[in-house]
Amino acid sequence: MTEHLPPIAPLHMGALHPVEQLLVLAVAFGPFLVLFVVVYVARRRAIEEEGREQRGKDQEEAGG
Repeated sequence: MTEHLPPIAPLHMGALHPVEQLLVLAVAFGPFLVLFVVVYVARRRAIEEEGREQRGKDQEEAGG
């Protein structure tokens, strides 16, 4: 049965070059970094908008 299977190619080609290591890290952790930045910016905008709404309500109560 095994005589009909093609030979398996080695999956390990040796140590990675430093640039390749950096690329692997970027692909592995880059999406999480982008997600962190997007959540951080969206949360900051939401907090600023909430503060503006609260200031507007405070001004209406003080003036009315």
